[in-house]
Amino acid sequence: MIQLAGSFIESISVSTGFRFDLLAGYMPLFLKGTLYTIGISLFAIFIGLILGLLIGLGELMRNKLLSFPFKAYVAFVRGTPFFVQILIIHFGVIPVFLGKTNGVAAGIVALSLNSAAYIAEIFRAGIQSIDKGQMEAARSLGMTHTQAMKSVILPQAFKRMIPPLGNEFITLIKESSLTAIVAVPEIMYWARAFNGEYYRVWEPYLLAAVIYFILTFTLSILLSHLEKRLATDDKS
Repeated sequence: MIQLAGSFIESISVSTGFRFDLLAGYMPLFLKGTLYTIGISLFAIFIGLILGLLIGLGELMRNKLLSFPFKAYVAFVRGTPFFVQILIIHFGVIPVFLGKTNGVAAGIVALSLNSAAYIAEIFRAGIQSIDKGQMEAARSLGMTHTQAMKSVILPQAFKRMIPPLGNEFITLIKESSLTAIVAVPEIMYWARAFNGEYYRVWEPYLLAAVIYFILTFTLSILLSHLEKRLATDDKS
């Protein structure tokens, strides 16, 4: 069976010129790159969620002077390319704090700050979608604004935010590919290294595309399952 599979792969390689042998040599590096992609994405999602919630709540402040910095931050991040943002953070921000630049730190910080702006808008829209009567009812029961937000508004809003948050997480995984430009050894870093060593295009970039697809498709399935479970809990 193994010999048959090997013969099949060899026949495809000969007929198409696809170099499976070169790809096999780089496979451990692509697996390492996948772990880096997952790692920096998880860190960025976690930090982005916290910052996004804080920024989203800041945007909802009634005092326009206090809410302006949060709105300005969201407008700036959403209005500039992530490519530019990561270069600014890599060459300008990280050296200020670490004394020298660090690709992984720059990648996580850039992804987190970029994602936070989009997540803030998701939180803001989700909170504003809840009927104002919910807050008034909670306040009439003696809750403070913070207590009402924590116990009444946010739990309801979060269920509505799951689909857009899921889309943002998927986008973040794909955008993590840009961290290769600051030498983060993730998937695209090794795809470019493969291309630079062997001057091959199809093998590294097709494999990178397949890995990203597997990651995002798996995440979309998990999020879909979560949505259905929450919908079932609401009915029960």
